[in-house]
Amino acid sequence: MGGVVEIVPRRPMASPCINRCVLDPASGRCLGCARTGDEIARWTRMTDAERAAVMAALPTR
Repeated sequence: MGGVVEIVPRRPMASPCINRCVLDPASGRCLGCARTGDEIARWTRMTDAERAAVMAALPTR
């Protein structure tokens, strides 16, 4: 049972965060990155596809 274990480094997770975290009470979106509070809270648990969809929507927010 002494098999070889290959350790694959994880690539960094893309994020629109610019460390200016202030949620706008009117829109519920961060004034720094335009994500919603829910998107921010779930970011690390989202799939790559979910994060990509949020990133694609940000410029129109």
